[in-house]
Amino acid sequence: MKTFSRILATAAAAMMVAAPAMGAGYYDKPEQHAWSFDGPFGEYDRQAVQRGFQVYQQVCAACHGLKYVAFRHLGQPGGPFETVVIDGVEQSFDNPNDNPVVASIAAEYFISDIDDIGDTIERAGRPSDMFPYPFANEAQARAANGGAYPPDLSVIVRARHYGANYIRSLLMGYDREPPADLDIRPGSYYNPYMPGRIIAMPPQLMDGMIEYADGTEATVEQMATDLTHFLAWTSDPHMEQRKRMGLMVMIYLFGLAILLYASYRKIWSKVKH
Repeated sequence: MKTFSRILATAAAAMMVAAPAMGAGYYDKPEQHAWSFDGPFGEYDRQAVQRGFQVYQQVCAACHGLKYVAFRHLGQPGGPFETVVIDGVEQSFDNPNDNPVVASIAAEYFISDIDDIGDTIERAGRPSDMFPYPFANEAQARAANGGAYPPDLSVIVRARHYGANYIRSLLMGYDREPPADLDIRPGSYYNPYMPGRIIAMPPQLMDGMIEYADGTEATVEQMATDLTHFLAWTSDPHMEQRKRMGLMVMIYLFGLAILLYASYRKIWSKVKH
């Protein structure tokens, strides 16, 4: 009897410890959105990815890096600037390093390098360079963000549960009223889609805060959707090629199956079973 009582007491204590932890990880399920890249035949919306890149440059790049993305990736097959309009003519380039739009984007960044005599210099970016991290190190990043460490966004869509829907909902989730029993400390913000429902990043998107190059109205929902499109592309830049290859393989296997079945019927047609 004493042993059974001890087991019950231990179980109760474990539940009391686990309850706050479960509450700390609680968050709302993200809203579902119809993405152009969903499904076996889905493709990226090039205009949305380009607008999302503009949002990243003007809003996110001050704190969040893209350490797995090079400028030339923007002009590779499947990239947002694979085809560009120059003097009214749509053009594509076999080598993304020759893409003038990609080159001009890279030139907007300063890259730390070493010259011919070994001195440290800063030069304009080239298409072959990776996107530079906005801070020198993690300590500097935390100091500039109230102790929080801004995550790298290269593969954020693949790294988060619910993927694109989570990123989009998180960016739009700051307008919700927090529950009365939730303790929100200064410098933190309520967001129902963040695990624990508290986030260190303040609201980043406001209606009309940027002017889209294509004239699209820059609402919070539009910017959140476009930015998520761009981050979905950075997380899986070869998705379209992979899907096309998969379709070709399936067609080949289907044809092979028909050929093998026809051969089987031909070979065994006169054999008594």
